[in-house]
Amino acid sequence: MVWAITACTFSTNTQEEKNIAHVLSMFDAFNRHDWKAMSEHYTDSALFLDPALGVEYVHQSRIETADKYTAMEAMFPDIKDEVITIFGKGDKVAVEFISTGTSGDSIKFKLKISCVLALDKNLIVRDATYYNNCE
Repeated sequence: MVWAITACTFSTNTQEEKNIAHVLSMFDAFNRHDWKAMSEHYTDSALFLDPALGVEYVHQSRIETADKYTAMEAMFPDIKDEVITIFGKGDKVAVEFISTGTSGDSIKFKLKISCVLALDKNLIVRDATYYNNCE
């Protein structure tokens, strides 16, 4: 009886922790430039809000997501993301990160980005990304 109460009270594997681990795994795939693995962290028709895609949410398939990042890698072969802050609440994970890279003509960029991700059944269903690329 004591074990059952202790097991329920001190659970170290909450859904929020699983969601955070899933998002960190997605960032790991990004930094390895494994776009297929990265895209598999999303549902096949996830909603994206991203300044690069316009001002409204758009649906993107896993293939479209992988293609987008393949093209980005072609422009910035050393692109990397460094997670600064991450936290989860319910089915949402908020991430603050810095994206850096160098173009083929040696132009460097450093972009501060925040995103709020919604997950369902351990897959990202909505990705709202915010940044100002005019800095």
